[in-house]
Amino acid sequence: MRLFRSFRDDRALLRRSSEYAAVLMAEPSGDDVEWLSRVATRGDVDHARWELRYLRRAIGILIAQRDALDDRTPSEVLRALLHRMQKDPNVDDALRELAERQFNARLAAYRDAFTSRGHGTPALRVAQNMLAFAGGPIRSDDPEVIRGAGLVTDLIAMANETLRSAFGTAELPEDVSPSRLAR
Repeated sequence: MRLFRSFRDDRALLRRSSEYAAVLMAEPSGDDVEWLSRVATRGDVDHARWELRYLRRAIGILIAQRDALDDRTPSEVLRALLHRMQKDPNVDDALRELAERQFNARLAAYRDAFTSRGHGTPALRVAQNMLAFAGGPIRSDDPEVIRGAGLVTDLIAMANETLRSAFGTAELPEDVSPSRLAR
């Protein structure tokens, strides 16, 4: 019976990862694309749209790495996301490798900004990186950077909520502290 339970659990993990990845593949809002094209990409709407796509996907991966209950979840989410990205109709077949390299560069930069203990909040640091990739302002007191930080904060909340609804939340006994469970 253990074999069947393991198989069932593995299939559930794959299904949940695919559902989570589908949410990460959603298109950015028109208002956000217009804003980013105006403040950073010199009117290049396609560039703005891609920066926001990469941002959403990277934030989803970072949240899965930080908040997943199962150690296998982040790798399965990344696998499901990459599978969807390979089939993305918005990418010309000849440019898939370039799109993957661009995503990887942004994921690495956003991970560094998200996990570092530098100046400002993680959302502010990620927004600065996103705006730098897009060619926009990066000063932390710039109103556009602050708006970008709000966008990143919203994406973090969306990814966290989607992760919890897809994979569940941690349930701890009321009389046991989380630190005692780790021991």
